[in-house]
Amino acid sequence: MKRSTLITSSLLMVGLVIWGLFDWFNSSNDEFNRQKALDVEDEVEKEDTQVLEDDREKIKGVITEDDLTHFQEQGLNPFGTEEKISELKDVHYKEFIHGMSHQKVRAKKKWGFYELHPARIQWLLNGLNEIDLKHEDIYEEILRKWEREDFSEIDKDHNAIWKLQGGNVGKATGILSPEEEQDYIESHH
Repeated sequence: MKRSTLITSSLLMVGLVIWGLFDWFNSSNDEFNRQKALDVEDEVEKEDTQVLEDDREKIKGVITEDDLTHFQEQGLNPFGTEEKISELKDVHYKEFIHGMSHQKVRAKKKWGFYELHPARIQWLLNGLNEIDLKHEDIYEEILRKWEREDFSEIDKDHNAIWKLQGGNVGKATGILSPEEEQDYIESHH
């Protein structure tokens, strides 16, 4: 009797150890796969960011209705690039919102400028209805305010996106006066 209890207990213990090792291995493997997926996602975002930075140099900041018409005729979006709404990613939203905020914020350094234009805001809002993004709530909150021409917190909006981009230089420290904004726009025409 004691022997059968000992054998049963031993088998149970060995089974539990094997099950525990199997569970541990699977959870370690899941974590490895999650990290690998995040690394791939980061690499893709870096590549997309580089493409956007290259495009940024080609795109003039200020746009006219003629520019928008020309973009549409060429199959381009309101920013003058080829991305379709269905192709937008977080990196695009960060780039475009950040660049549009520059005309209204005070910061020591600013990289990139896209004129704040209702067509651009609406296009980005339309995109939020078609795609899923990691920071969709942040983008929508900012764009909805801008759609209503509420720029009272645009420095905070800028810094929210700037933080998502890992910003360390160029934090917004205030909002430009209308005259300063006009000077900024004219200097990028």
